[in-house]
Amino acid sequence: MCNLYSIVSNQQAIRQLAMTFRDTTGNLQPLPGVFPDYAAPIVRNTAEGRELALVRWGMPSSKKALLDAATKRADKLRAKGKEVDFDELLRMEPDSGTTNIRNTVSSHWKRWLGVENRCVVPFTSFSEFNRDAGGDVWFARDESRPLTFFAGIWVPQWTSVRKVRTGLETIDLFGFLTTEPNAEVAAIHPKAMPVILTGPEQLETWMTEPWEVANALQRPLPDGSLKIVARGAKRDPAE
Repeated sequence: MCNLYSIVSNQQAIRQLAMTFRDTTGNLQPLPGVFPDYAAPIVRNTAEGRELALVRWGMPSSKKALLDAATKRADKLRAKGKEVDFDELLRMEPDSGTTNIRNTVSSHWKRWLGVENRCVVPFTSFSEFNRDAGGDVWFARDESRPLTFFAGIWVPQWTSVRKVRTGLETIDLFGFLTTEPNAEVAAIHPKAMPVILTGPEQLETWMTEPWEVANALQRPLPDGSLKIVARGAKRDPAE
């Protein structure tokens, strides 16, 4: 699972490569470490055209995941002799979000796989954690860390509790797809790697084609396509 990446490319390059028509990010600063539930730049399809925007990382979790979490919390409260309003408990169950999307046949994800909810997520490197390999292991296309994109989806104005202290919030959210790892990533994290788009043609396919065509992009990169560029840091030290 990829829960850490960097984007240190300038926003003009992002706009050009992703053919963006509108930029609402302001003065976009380099982000050598992007963490879950924080805002990061994405290029998303909107009714007004393609937009570069800052959006919170972490799509809504499934109803089952939230139901299971609320049930466990209710059981603990009842064990302490407290009364529980389960409907209210479930409504206010914290959901920090789902960063990675693998099972695209799930009904939870199917509703957001259309072109209107597609986005691409710019990155220059990403990390997979492996304690025995030195902690965070950073991958990029090569040592120069060229601007690249994950295949993502986004949802507008979703209401949920992200953190207990802030209560209900209505915010835009995004996540990106994962798939089987290629050889380089599998040596560090054998379960999955992000879905990476390698060039303008793949980016346009993801942003414009129906799911029956675009889903072919949910595949690992060929072996030899990635390099390990850093180890052991929570932010890519290349900045």
